[in-house]
Amino acid sequence: MRIVSIGECMVELSGAGDDLWRSGYAGDTFNTAWYARALLPDCDVDYVTCVGQDPVSSRMVDFMKHAGVGTQFIWRHPVRGVGLYMIDLKDGERSFTYWRDQSAARTLADRPDEIRKAVQNADYVYLSGITLGILSQKGRDDLWDALQGSTVVFDPNLRPKLWPDIQTMRQAVSLAAQQASVILPSFEDEADHFSDPSPMETAQRYADLGAKEIVVKNGGSEMVLYHNGSYDRIDLGKPTKPVDTTGAGDSFNGAYMAARLAGHMPIPAARAAHQTAVRVIGHRGALLPMRDLT
Repeated sequence: MRIVSIGECMVELSGAGDDLWRSGYAGDTFNTAWYARALLPDCDVDYVTCVGQDPVSSRMVDFMKHAGVGTQFIWRHPVRGVGLYMIDLKDGERSFTYWRDQSAARTLADRPDEIRKAVQNADYVYLSGITLGILSQKGRDDLWDALQGSTVVFDPNLRPKLWPDIQTMRQAVSLAAQQASVILPSFEDEADHFSDPSPMETAQRYADLGAKEIVVKNGGSEMVLYHNGSYDRIDLGKPTKPVDTTGAGDSFNGAYMAARLAGHMPIPAARAAHQTAVRVIGHRGALLPMRDLT
């Protein structure tokens, strides 16, 4: 079994109290790789990105290696370095400040032949709307060309600040949906930026674009699942009050792919992924220690 995740990992600063900040490494696609690797130890999980040649970049790559995530397809940019973001929390809900405009990851699609090598024999190739948003139009075109024939798992992860305008974001995400086999959207984002009135409408819109398998996450409320031409509603009971929602959707995605590769059908896989996300939102920061997941 093998998963390849493509995107950007950054330095994360999270509050440690008294105006102190704790540094770590995170980013939506890397978070997903982390959880998939933790929950499916027999699966090879490789990460595809570009970092710098500076000490911070080297420590990030070492961190990934220590976690058991493959780094052979991480390239080094001669000038650029890694991005940085800071998390602010209020009642468990997060807001972010980013420094990523010149990050090396924005050039990750400059080597399409290497990406083709990276995704060979992968059961799943995972990427997100953030992966697409940090790339130029040419970069997105080259990436999709390199992924032809792959089983793509896609989280739209709609972040308008990464895009020149909302219409460009919608078009790029819709094109991605046409090329993805599995789509894992979050209803709150889809309602905000595609005006979907309900999770069912979100699932139907992506099914109309050609996806075979869709799980619409809904912040701990009822999810909608589409598989083999039919829809199911998944009642999750009373929502859990979060300590920190950072990484919740990413952990769901990693756990869902792990459960599906382990042989579970979509509904039990979605329930297992939800339970992982519940554990994650009880912890500060994007990455719950692997020892707490296994």
